[in-house]
Amino acid sequence: MAKAEYNVDDDALLAELGVEVEAKKVAKRTPREERIIAGFEEIKRFVEEHGHIPQHGEDKDIFERLYAVRLDKIRESAECREILESTDIKSLLEADSSQAMAASSEEMNDDELLAELGVSTSDDNDITKLKHVRTRAEIKAAEEVAQRDLCNDFSSFEPLFTKVKRELESGERLTRQFKENATISQNEFFILNGQIAYVAIVGDQIKAPNGATDARLRVIYDNGTESDLLMRSLQRALYKDDAGRRITDPNAGPLFSDEVSDGDIESGTIYVLRSKSEHPEIQQNREVLHKIGVTGGDIEKRIANAKNDPTFLMADVEVVATYKLSNINRVKLENLVHKFFESARLNIEIKDRFGKPIVPREWFLVPFFVIDEMVEKIKDGSMLNFSYDISSSKIIANK
Repeated sequence: MAKAEYNVDDDALLAELGVEVEAKKVAKRTPREERIIAGFEEIKRFVEEHGHIPQHGEDKDIFERLYAVRLDKIRESAECREILESTDIKSLLEADSSQAMAASSEEMNDDELLAELGVSTSDDNDITKLKHVRTRAEIKAAEEVAQRDLCNDFSSFEPLFTKVKRELESGERLTRQFKENATISQNEFFILNGQIAYVAIVGDQIKAPNGATDARLRVIYDNGTESDLLMRSLQRALYKDDAGRRITDPNAGPLFSDEVSDGDIESGTIYVLRSKSEHPEIQQNREVLHKIGVTGGDIEKRIANAKNDPTFLMADVEVVATYKLSNINRVKLENLVHKFFESARLNIEIKDRFGKPIVPREWFLVPFFVIDEMVEKIKDGSMLNFSYDISSSKIIANK
């Protein structure tokens, strides 16, 4: 007998075998329900990883505090409990009510707590997508800068502020944009949040938790207040303030002034040269031996006759780098640069074309990257806060 052909699906086959089949309908979740479930799953994962339900408290991790708030809200909501009851295998919904959040946070939702913690969230209010989380150190630093007390001895500092303002108006002092790597030294002036700040005292250096050095400052402001804060806190505040500025020291002279006086030129060039001399000592140090000068003329013309000029070691030279500057006092700037590298000045005697001994004064045993760093400090106005350490071949902050 031919076999009968059947087209029986699984449910029909089960029915033929006497097995009752109950169709299970999968309910479609609303976006709100999905979010409630996803939020609860995060809490469950936290419990699995840490062995306890999330707790409230300033000493707790930000996400633990968020989960603690969320869990309290879920327990209070009949809607949430109904949605999550079947998945609550750890009985988190029935936890002791003593875990309820502190009174100060009772009315806060996730986003409000995030705001209190210094966190901004994305536009779709998804707390798992954090745009920016400020560390506790950053929050403390911002609070520290903001906390100021009345300066009881301001009368002794007031003449300093009067003098600085007068020097700013006359052009003796200038303001420079505060750079991220700029140092802060005692007796320096800055502009922070529209006020002039004077660093009256720099305390002993201390080690920060991350290993970096820091120091406690006494900072006086021109409105008669003062603050006791860490150097790194002031650095961060100055760097984040778009108008944060360093007020230059008038002792440096008007290197970049807006006015041209006798000896000044409207523009100039710092140039760095390397010698092609075959003198044994020069050959041995060729990679770190550089001539540093400032000129208002054409560099190529300046070095055209180098091999006949003892200033250039009686040999041809190559141009390593040039830096264009505006509104500088050429003589003052060149003297300042040479003084900066005084400890590394080359001590050598060269004879000119007539056999007369000459000791060149503009050649220095300094790596090029150090010269480049020095020029950057000239540009941002912080050069006077640094010195060249010949033993380490580095530019270091003045103590």
